[in-house]
Amino acid sequence: MADHHQSEHVHGSMDIRGHEKTFAGFIRLSVWVASIAIGVLIFMALVNA
Repeated sequence: MADHHQSEHVHGSMDIRGHEKTFAGFIRLSVWVASIAIGVLIFMALVNA
């Protein structure tokens, strides 16, 4: 069987700046994509596509 060694982990000690930056970028991209999609739908409604 695999030998699992438990390391000492201190809650709250992990550096998550990279995770937060990536998540913020993902949210920003999602907002842009949603905005563009809504804009395209409005444009299509206005030109009776």
